[in-house]
Amino acid sequence: MVLLEPTNLLLLACALIYGLLGERGEAAILLLFVGAISLLDLVQQRRSDHALAELARLHAPRARVLRDGVERLLPAEQLRCGDRLRLEEGDRVAADGPLEEALGLWLDESLLSGESLPVERGAGQMVRAGSLVASGYGLARVSAVAADTELGRMGRSLAAVVPPATPLQRRTQRLTTRLTRLALLLCALLALLRIGLGGAWQEALLAALALALAILPNEIPVVLSLFLAMGSLRLARIGVLPRWPSAVASLGSATVLAVDKTGTLTQNRMAVQCLLSWPQRQLWQSGAPLEEPWHRLLELALLASRPEPIDAMEQAIQRLANEQDLGSEHLHPDWPLQREYPLQSDLLVFSRLWRDGRGGWQLAAKGAPEAIADLCHLQGEEAEALRQAAAELAGRGLRVLAVAQGLDGAPLHGQAELSEGELPANVHAFPFMPVGLIGLADPLRPEVPAAIAAAGTAGMRVLMITGDGPITARAIADQAGLPPGPVLCGEDLERLPPSELARCLQSSSVFARVRPAQKLALVQGLQRLGAVVAMTGDGVNDAAALKAADIGVAMGRMGTAVAREAADLILLRDTFADLVAALALGRRIEANLQGALGYTLAIHLPIAALSLLPLLPLSSAVNQPTGTGELILLPVHIALLHLVIDPACTLVFEALPAEGSQMRRPPKPAQAPLIAQTTSVIALAQGLVLTLAAMTLALVPGIPLEQRRSLVLVLLLLAGGGLVGLNGMQARRGRGKSPWIAWIMAPVGGLLSAVALGVPAIRQLLQLAPLGAAALEALLILTLASLALMAAVMVVARQNTLGRAASST
Repeated sequence: MVLLEPTNLLLLACALIYGLLGERGEAAILLLFVGAISLLDLVQQRRSDHALAELARLHAPRARVLRDGVERLLPAEQLRCGDRLRLEEGDRVAADGPLEEALGLWLDESLLSGESLPVERGAGQMVRAGSLVASGYGLARVSAVAADTELGRMGRSLAAVVPPATPLQRRTQRLTTRLTRLALLLCALLALLRIGLGGAWQEALLAALALALAILPNEIPVVLSLFLAMGSLRLARIGVLPRWPSAVASLGSATVLAVDKTGTLTQNRMAVQCLLSWPQRQLWQSGAPLEEPWHRLLELALLASRPEPIDAMEQAIQRLANEQDLGSEHLHPDWPLQREYPLQSDLLVFSRLWRDGRGGWQLAAKGAPEAIADLCHLQGEEAEALRQAAAELAGRGLRVLAVAQGLDGAPLHGQAELSEGELPANVHAFPFMPVGLIGLADPLRPEVPAAIAAAGTAGMRVLMITGDGPITARAIADQAGLPPGPVLCGEDLERLPPSELARCLQSSSVFARVRPAQKLALVQGLQRLGAVVAMTGDGVNDAAALKAADIGVAMGRMGTAVAREAADLILLRDTFADLVAALALGRRIEANLQGALGYTLAIHLPIAALSLLPLLPLSSAVNQPTGTGELILLPVHIALLHLVIDPACTLVFEALPAEGSQMRRPPKPAQAPLIAQTTSVIALAQGLVLTLAAMTLALVPGIPLEQRRSLVLVLLLLAGGGLVGLNGMQARRGRGKSPWIAWIMAPVGGLLSAVALGVPAIRQLLQLAPLGAAALEALLILTLASLALMAAVMVVARQNTLGRAASST
């Protein structure tokens, strides 16, 4: 549980001590921090339940069922094993079961298998819940319902996947655990020392509490929460919706982008790419003017399609006809349909017979090229020429359909003309001739090549994982700009030993015919190699891999509800470029977070040192044991300093714009510390400068404790506010406008100092003393000197960093 985290346990302990001391306000603030962090964790833990609920809702809302000889329309959850499920075009299959009857039944199983094209199912074969009937008719005997279906089993596997902690969460946990242990140790030593020297236990607790507040990284969880929440808002403005704030944390560390082809790289809809007339062999390419002889080819393809198609290829043919604005001589909405010949297992051809406006007959057919060659009784060189032309189009990653025309006026079974009452039962009874080939493809999204190139420049590998065949996968990968190389299929992956699989994961970019379980295995295999994986997908089959990935990304428009519930991010516009923009924003958040954490470290160092002052032998020569008076900084002073620290870490650093070179650098390693080495060195050096200045004022002999306390507090407020401006200027180098927002914090520190010293009631509450003109002058000089020295530290550190970068290149 989140409450058992070391930081939260210590926060609860501090709140309890505050309550015992009667400081209810401070206790309430600490409890509020714990409650907010716990709430975020609770939201994250419930995502499995949401995904499972969406799996249940994906089932067909109603199903036509034959039960006890009566056809009923029932909700999917009321189906029972043994029911006979009637399937017609447009139905969503509500249960698993074998087919008892099937006539031209084609199912769209893309949500389960990732295959973008419909597949044929015949009697004796299984149908699965979640599939969509693209065409034909079927009758299935229900054998599995609800959680026992393959869709339900997928849901159980999704629930078993435990999402990994984000790299930022792991680094934060390491840092806070170490600092918490140090704080506990020092607090215990300080409390025992105070009690051993004869102090009261309340005084010992107060001293230990001040030290805990100084060392305890209680700002880190708060800063992280605010950075991630504000980062979520920025992502939403560019069309990327994080499902929880922690999803933002991994964006800047992504090293591998595993891309689902259908609906992610492609538009998830078929489109006609080319037309090849036959026997002229004239090729039309998408984007060129459509003229004869392709008008006749497109006209016959329309005649061989349904007027309101569900099949993706028929929809593509209809869209092309609408876009090309064919004349009325090629569109025949008034022709009566006489007969339809559906697809058969031994002849993959769909044919329709029409009565034209002149009293004649028009017969059109479309289907697989080899089936059309068989229908047209092509032999020898004619059949080989058609097959070779289709193979050339298929080699470009296209789905190829052949179109044929029934020969007008030719004798059929010895008849001079057709009789409406004696239409042949088999389409083979008609003579046909081929009129051309249609090449279709799920087109690539136009922004994909540039997005993949940008990802490569930023040091991220892009892999394509799809359920399509290797030819289609390689063609799409080439169009997208993925590196050349072999295509590995799911069957190959199953035969590979772990060592060989690891080698293939490092060298291959395209994976075809990959089943859902293999997608999950690929993601987990990449993670074992140390990769931070961003996985995109839109189907039910992607859900488990999306959940297991470090960053799961679902499509908002075309994606299923299950994929959206399992993912970390949702692309609201389904635009691949938005994902790259999100990755760039993630790197900006990571860089600005480094600045905020570095500032936190620098400003906490003098506060912690002042809290340790009672342990130093030198302090006894300056301070007299007057109860709590020998503490330079009381808990209320540290809380006042937080009024500068917290806004500076969030409002100022979070608002800094991105560096121009951030997407030309490799991502931050997953095992890197929370605060980078360069940031830590600069922060420690700045903190040391500020510590020396504060100690100088705290240990000046001959000055009352309240005056020394006032000097130290004002120094930290002024120098702390100025340090925000210095770090903001360093972070903004090369980013455009001057960091005026960062310098606002210096006047804020001055205003707090004036209020603390100028209002008698507040001064008395804070146990401070007014300062004379000479003291203020000396204080301002010391503050400016400290800021100048800290600026010099940044300049030297930057020059050393640039020098190391130049030598490494």
